[in-house]
Amino acid sequence: MEPIYTADNTKPAYQLNWGLTLFWRQTPVADRDWLPELQEATEADGVRVIKHQFTSHEASQFFVSTTPDVSPPQLIRSVKGRLQHLIRQRLPKAFRRNYCLRSIGSATREIVEEYVASQLGHHRMADPRVQQRLAEFQRCFPRVDLSKPAFSAHGEYWYNLHLVIVNAERWIEIRHEVLRDLLDMVQRAASKHAHRLSRVGLLADHLHLTLGCPIDQSPGEIALGYLNNCAYACGMKPVFRMSYYVGTIGEYDRGAV
Repeated sequence: MEPIYTADNTKPAYQLNWGLTLFWRQTPVADRDWLPELQEATEADGVRVIKHQFTSHEASQFFVSTTPDVSPPQLIRSVKGRLQHLIRQRLPKAFRRNYCLRSIGSATREIVEEYVASQLGHHRMADPRVQQRLAEFQRCFPRVDLSKPAFSAHGEYWYNLHLVIVNAERWIEIRHEVLRDLLDMVQRAASKHAHRLSRVGLLADHLHLTLGCPIDQSPGEIALGYLNNCAYACGMKPVFRMSYYVGTIGEYDRGAV
């Protein structure tokens, strides 16, 4: 089947921020020599370098934002590769292979998870029977701890997202069988793609997820996957808006940065 929702026909809302630490092999070159050029060069990759600081004589820490189509490996290659190109005459092999990457949100992961858990109270239905029915479709997975890092061959990372998809025209869906099929599909899709669901907030007209993700998947790819899987659960119909919200979450917020 052809997907209903694609990168070409959806309009995302997003706030994707990252803390990236790279490790130097030698004494680093002062950032005033390369930071403006690096910021200009990475823009073409969908990567915006907002801030930089040396955390030690061997490490550089970058605060970065990205577009939804950029996966974490693409982000790392953009910053590291373009910076290496800029300083290649002075340091031909400037960086070690290892890195550390953190997803960072406007609020901390804990606050966002609490927000998703409280959605049913924020969006109360007039009929208490419907309110009780919706309570069946709120999920918490206490064994999933998004505060713990994951590891790739060369790095340590935290890659956690908050995803929201909304019913088209804010259509109110309260049929038990439809809500059940949607929740089942979300859980099956998460299992298939190795996503670590920590919270599901399924409401009558929208859906919230918090999840940890494998490093090779972009936020946009993940969001579109859930949109299409949920549409499939509803008979492969465009029951959701041609948009989504995706934001990074983590143990630190933008204020800490």
